[in-house]
Amino acid sequence: MLEVIGLPPGEEEVYRCLVQLTVARIDELVERLRRPRAEIEERLDGLRRKGLVPPADPDPDAPLRPLAPDVPLGAALLRRQESLEAARAAVNQLTDEYRAGMRRHDAAHLVEVITGAGALRERLRDLQNGARAEVLWFCRANPLAMPGQDNLEEFDALARGVRYRAIYEREMLLEPGALEDVEQGVRAGEQARVLDRLPVRLAIVDGRTAVCPLVPDRDSGEPSAAVIGRSQLLDALLALFESHWMMATPLRSSTAAAADRAADGYRPDADEARLLSLFVAGVPDKSIASQLGVSRRTVQRRLADLMAAAGVDTRPGLAFQAARRGWI
Repeated sequence: MLEVIGLPPGEEEVYRCLVQLTVARIDELVERLRRPRAEIEERLDGLRRKGLVPPADPDPDAPLRPLAPDVPLGAALLRRQESLEAARAAVNQLTDEYRAGMRRHDAAHLVEVITGAGALRERLRDLQNGARAEVLWFCRANPLAMPGQDNLEEFDALARGVRYRAIYEREMLLEPGALEDVEQGVRAGEQARVLDRLPVRLAIVDGRTAVCPLVPDRDSGEPSAAVIGRSQLLDALLALFESHWMMATPLRSSTAAAADRAADGYRPDADEARLLSLFVAGVPDKSIASQLGVSRRTVQRRLADLMAAAGVDTRPGLAFQAARRGWI
């Protein structure tokens, strides 16, 4: 199991036996493992070189104790991870060079068509794992391949410093648990906005690759998608995203709303900020109540309180003041 980080199976067997016994002599290891003494001694020498067993004692019958594995094996694991990251970067670079070369010779390689939910899901994961700067999403209701709660690659990418900007279709936020999934991403660093309607499903990675689903495959009924490389078509998709980003309403996390409230006079509290985000996005009172776990009457009362705080007596006026005052 640990051979991948430089610990051969034989040495691992002896080390695990030592860990189980806590302290043992060589003869005990020979009897326990049913191996020749010379073989046990050779494996112990290997463990000493790796820092998993103390240096040899002049007394050959002295008891042996294992050393903690986290430092020596942790360092080996870190080196392995660094090597894998370097290899991943090299593969991504070679892939870019390959596609660039193919595009120069064959315009058909500007667009690659993939079929099947599984293949589409894996391509989205690979693109996010290789992202370096920014990932853009158009998130519509009823995802074809990857529901938000399954997109664990986003959190890894955010931790690496990759920027995420996502626009959610209003209908998607009405699905059970959807708002909680979005807030989890926002707390991790995602910038999220909402619109009443999005034209297409779309993902764009680093401004160089876009994935845009097509119609289902006629034979299998499986979804299909176009993977689009650098081209005027990709430029058009980037412009489409930016135009919708400018129109979309920001969604704020409860943590950010609480920080704003503490920093600058009156601000809506966490629950009010969440309510305002849904209200300005056009979500009906009944659906807001369902998302917040309160009654419809409570939603209406809270909106009335916010109108009073903003000094307006109409809902459009509240939406305007909420945007002007930076409440959302």
